[in-house]
Amino acid sequence: MAFVVPKDTYNGKVFEVEIGTGDKAVKIGGENTLPFLTFEGAVPNMPVIAHEVQDVAPEDWPETVQAAYKGVSGDPVTWAKHCQDNLGAQAIALRLYSTHPDRQDTSPEAAAKTVSDVLAAISVPLIILGSNHAEKDAQVLRAACEAAKGRNCLIGKAQEANYKTIVAAAMAAGHKLIAMSDLDVNLAKQLNILITQMGYEKEKIVTDPMSSALGYGIEYTYSVMERIRSAALMQNDGTMAPPMLNDIGMYVWKVKETMASESDLPDWGALEERAIGWESTTAVGLIMAGSNLLIMRHPKAIETAKKVIAELA
Repeated sequence: MAFVVPKDTYNGKVFEVEIGTGDKAVKIGGENTLPFLTFEGAVPNMPVIAHEVQDVAPEDWPETVQAAYKGVSGDPVTWAKHCQDNLGAQAIALRLYSTHPDRQDTSPEAAAKTVSDVLAAISVPLIILGSNHAEKDAQVLRAACEAAKGRNCLIGKAQEANYKTIVAAAMAAGHKLIAMSDLDVNLAKQLNILITQMGYEKEKIVTDPMSSALGYGIEYTYSVMERIRSAALMQNDGTMAPPMLNDIGMYVWKVKETMASESDLPDWGALEERAIGWESTTAVGLIMAGSNLLIMRHPKAIETAKKVIAELA
């Protein structure tokens, strides 16, 4: 008797979100089945990976990943163009790192100029990220939204402490929005509800459930993402149906395994290989959990993740 693959069907569907303009625009989400189960349903868009770029040189990044951008990371425009033209980036994630009050406290106006300059130099979609200082991000991202008007960017991250200003700015300028909560299904749902109560369409939200690195709570991240995706598909819960984003580079490249030298821990193997493997393995795990968009740092880790996506597709 022939083996028949058991199949499930779902009532819900993940929203499809487009970012960028023209022929370089990308779509994420849109599936009506669990990750990569194409025999059960439609998976119209594979996960997209964005290269992270900072508005200032990444001096706090480990040398392994700094070296990958030697000669270009001193200027965000040069860096972004390098990722697009030489590394084949599908999207650029511009982190306005210097705007944090405890760093350079760069003004919203200066940050907006950086956004304009980067947009003028690239054609792939742009994700615009604040410094993760809730109060300052509200000011910075409002200016960034206006500077990027007409380019259909993905703006973030809106959190419970600052979402009202950021939502209003994104809505006025016609951008998509990242909603980030602290690794909790109920908090993610609550934030999405609050955002839609302001009149922002839930079909334009991208959920960031908050990420973690391999070995540092990735199982918990995975389980939260599973519950979000299950609610969207099995319960047809529209507030849980936005596609998901994982901003993994910032978590991976600060753990001991990506920084400890070979002389200190010789049993751990070659530092560069170990560190790159840590980011790519984290990425693959979260892709399997349902991530639709990842923000990553090292080109070789991105290359590996793309290869896995292609094989799964």
